[in-house]
Amino acid sequence: MSFDSRLEQFQKKMDSSMDKFSKDLSGIRAGRASIALLEPIKVEAYGSFVMINQIGAISAPDAKTLSVNVWDKGLVKAVEKAIRDSGANLNPTVDGQIIRVPLPPLSEERRKELSKLASKYTEDAKVAIRNIRRDAMEFVKQLEKNNEISEDEMRKLSASVQEITDNSSKQIDSMLSTKQKDIMQV
Repeated sequence: MSFDSRLEQFQKKMDSSMDKFSKDLSGIRAGRASIALLEPIKVEAYGSFVMINQIGAISAPDAKTLSVNVWDKGLVKAVEKAIRDSGANLNPTVDGQIIRVPLPPLSEERRKELSKLASKYTEDAKVAIRNIRRDAMEFVKQLEKNNEISEDEMRKLSASVQEITDNSSKQIDSMLSTKQKDIMQV
């Protein structure tokens, strides 16, 4: 297998780690309403537990409110109860088949906790990137050891791997900075 195709594999692995990091960050509540806050809630309906997005449409009509348009009128009370009991400190109000969920403002303490959580996700992503870098560097050293490439080629390939790693790390830091600004906005 050529090194170029292996380098693409390492790049794809790093991109995959960054995608996971991006999804982790999107799950952290910042100052704006996000439908991701309600998506994990399960509602008791039809004799079993069903994801809330399977019995109603979730939307964010403004920055401080979420709404659920329940399709089956008989499930409105069950959806309201599930949201109230979700542990997210939400107090929904019913308006016909629409449930409005005003989001309480985040306290300074909670903002700091969320910022620390974002930092933890960042460190996890960087560890994953460093592990991919380590594997790539071991592969390059093995090629040189097996005399498949020269020492100069090994240095060039190592520099390419390091450049990809540095770019990924910079993107992660940038994403963290943006998320922390969102979290700390009042």
